[in-house]
Amino acid sequence: MFTGIIETIGTIEDVQTAGSNKTYWISSPLSQEFKVDQSVSHNGVCLTVEEVKGNRHRVTAIAETLQKSNLNHWKTGHLVNIERCMLMNGRLDGHIVQGHVDTTAVCIDKKTLEGSWEFRFRFPDQFGALVIEKGSISLNGISLTIFNVTKNEFSVAIIPYTYEHTNIQQIEKQSVINLEFDMVGKYIARKIELTAGRN
Repeated sequence: MFTGIIETIGTIEDVQTAGSNKTYWISSPLSQEFKVDQSVSHNGVCLTVEEVKGNRHRVTAIAETLQKSNLNHWKTGHLVNIERCMLMNGRLDGHIVQGHVDTTAVCIDKKTLEGSWEFRFRFPDQFGALVIEKGSISLNGISLTIFNVTKNEFSVAIIPYTYEHTNIQQIEKQSVINLEFDMVGKYIARKIELTAGRN
């Protein structure tokens, strides 16, 4: 489990393809603290640390992960949001994030305001029931509040701290980002679906 409060930014240093999998070497200020078999959120995707060398670590994404996330777009030099799993003895500053990306969204607008930024994203129609006004969402692993929600679009406002300390700074129009919808909302939607199916 994660909170969506990003700890640091990593940099993709190498990308390797083996069959339907992709392996990434990532450097970050936290990499040397990682342990093999540890679960770490990368842009909101929970990946297992396979190897650690100094300030670099290696992770692999399988075909299922590549299909549902933006990891196929990762290239050398790209920035990645990194968060270790949450401790159970502290405050939950964001919201409960599983690291199981549901789908991707595309940035359709970016506005630079006086002291903040506003982004607008479009996502697949079938997820519309999971997106509510002032609800929580994980965007590239960042816990954010959404507004101006329509059937398949929403906006987020970004404060300077978040802009400077996450890879939201690299997002432009047409950028593809990872989305994980609120877990509670997904359980409610599933319950409604199953109940309706009995009628």
